[in-house]
Amino acid sequence: MTLRIAFMGTPDFAAPTLSELIGQGHDIAAVYTQPARPKGRGLGSEPSPVAKLAMAEGLELRTPESLKSAEAQAQFAALHLDAAVVVAYGLLLPSPILHAPRLGCFNLHASLLPRWRGAAPIQRAIEAGDSETGVMVMRMEEGLDTGPILMAERTEIGRKTFGELHDELSLLGASLMARALAALERGSIEEKPQAAEGATYAKKIANEETRILWSKSDVAIDCLIRALSPLPGAWCEANEERLKILYAEPVPGEGVAGEIISDDLVVACGEGALKLLRLQRAGGRAMPAAELLRGFPLPKGTKLS
Repeated sequence: MTLRIAFMGTPDFAAPTLSELIGQGHDIAAVYTQPARPKGRGLGSEPSPVAKLAMAEGLELRTPESLKSAEAQAQFAALHLDAAVVVAYGLLLPSPILHAPRLGCFNLHASLLPRWRGAAPIQRAIEAGDSETGVMVMRMEEGLDTGPILMAERTEIGRKTFGELHDELSLLGASLMARALAALERGSIEEKPQAAEGATYAKKIANEETRILWSKSDVAIDCLIRALSPLPGAWCEANEERLKILYAEPVPGEGVAGEIISDDLVVACGEGALKLLRLQRAGGRAMPAAELLRGFPLPKGTKLS
């Protein structure tokens, strides 16, 4: 059964869901995405991953700066939609947008709501040391990620990095959204309100949070490193150079916080120690510790800050 849908999304995380809906044969009336952004260093602007997919599929692409104007809302209503699917779009949907489609607007969110509402749920779940996370399809309301849940899938976090968990959840979410829409159209789905307690908010990662504080425990630093790997990357200074740590593992050891206590890059923390396994120098590529050390010696006794 096909639905007439507007898809609203922007980053890599959203693209698999659009691809899945196209593959399911739904009528994609329009794709909304953020306008092309500057790439930096004079390289011009670049369309979002969702925009690139929409253009490749020959879909109508819309890139409004806002949906608050009467004109933008009228253009949306004129699509005569069954539903709108929203995945990491980046714009708030005003009430007239939320109520325009016949069935409503539905968001794919990468957490187990009400935990980690907001912009950075995957990173915050890893950083907090959560044992599991997941994806949920919810009916959108005017509140921030507050609507009732249609379907959910869970997964163990284990020692996954942000990049690994991001890719896993994006594919899991694509399948989940397709199944939720099918069940919704059949009338065979029960929407469940979110729990009244346990809400937490996943704020965007601020620049000042990315620096490693070696005075913290090995567990806390390990969670931060995995939450920020590969981007933006947790970092410290070594030999007056910024060094990103992309993967590490807690190991036995003790010493002055931030000091390298073995020649294979074990660093003492405020509690415990971390063995650094994957690193990236400023302007360089990511590499295993052994390869980095061949061109950037960090002997026992070196102090990281």
